[in-house]
Amino acid sequence: QLQLVESGGGLVQPGGSLRLSCVASETSLDHYLIGWFRQAPGKEREGVSCINSSGTRRNHADPVKGRFTISRDNTKATVYRQMNNLKPEDTGIYFCAAGFLNPCLPYSDDRNSADEYDTWGQGTQVTVSS
Repeated sequence: QLQLVESGGGLVQPGGSLRLSCVASETSLDHYLIGWFRQAPGKEREGVSCINSSGTRRNHADPVKGRFTISRDNTKATVYRQMNNLKPEDTGIYFCAAGFLNPCLPYSDDRNSADEYDTWGQGTQVTVSS
């Protein structure tokens, strides 16, 4: 059974950077859509980035466009998330999730939702504060 483990979270000052990793227990993520979600204190979980199984399509939600990137190395069963120019409002628990054979849709598309994913990691805490 596929399991996902996130790492790379921590405390960073505003304007700083972090790189999150999402590692799968299986050796192959070749057929999985991977998404990153975050949940800020007192707020609902929101999707922020996704990448399709081949890595040829990526989408980001408006709050992170131009600052966050997503990439994957299927040979290592790992998806990376580079977060630059972090802001206090980026604080939250970041989760990665996998959806078998699902597309990475734009965040303006209502079909882009947590329902596309069926395997979730435990999350890693990101705190942006001076």
